[in-house]
Amino acid sequence: MSLSIILILVISFIAALVRSTLGFGESLIAVPLFLFFLPATTAVPLSVMLSIVIALIIVIQDHRKIHFYSAKWLILYAVPGIPLGLLVLIYGNEILVKTVLGLLIIGYAWYTLAVKTTKSLMKDNHWWLFICGFLSGVFGGAYGLNGPPLVVYGNLRNWSAVHFRATLQAYFLPVSLLGFIGYAVKGLVTAEVNYYFLIALTTSIPATFLGRWLNHKLNSRSFLRYVLYGLMIIGVILMLTAWYQPPATMA
Repeated sequence: MSLSIILILVISFIAALVRSTLGFGESLIAVPLFLFFLPATTAVPLSVMLSIVIALIIVIQDHRKIHFYSAKWLILYAVPGIPLGLLVLIYGNEILVKTVLGLLIIGYAWYTLAVKTTKSLMKDNHWWLFICGFLSGVFGGAYGLNGPPLVVYGNLRNWSAVHFRATLQAYFLPVSLLGFIGYAVKGLVTAEVNYYFLIALTTSIPATFLGRWLNHKLNSRSFLRYVLYGLMIIGVILMLTAWYQPPATMA
């Protein structure tokens, strides 16, 4: 077994476990690590394909826990934000944008952990759905970073760990499918990508089931704390990817 295959198995397991436990975050784990030994044209489609499988499993497992109304409007409001995100990706200063965005994510997580009471919504609010959905589209279109604005909305609504995990997957599943279609049209879903994808499933699927078990064991307070720690890590990783480029790939 080659080193590349071993790394794909390990990275896929860790990324799927994080995604299944917290509901988000696997792409910022998988893609930067994949890029150390895979070209971007392989690493990114591979991550998106794994995201589809993980989201589909979770939606099937916990479809009764999904807040479909929230998910629907978050998706619809994300659509107009995607083109703006693409403009940021094309014309924005990557180091500056990623650094500022990373600091904002870390700042929000730190503030939420530090204060005793934060704003909460008793029911869905279209103003906040628009803000969080639109920003998820912008962040996703720019850097595939849809998760943090969704975390903000879930926190405002005080979703339980189970509802949080399930509802985010109802958002990620169609979004990832659209991304996959785009990569397929561009010819990026190659035989190599499919080969690595099938290999990655052998660890990502068990990790998804393990993550569900861990998620259901967490109470709301502990879950929120872990989610916010996860956001801090994502903020740090985002800034590292801005300032540090992986070495030449091995494959």
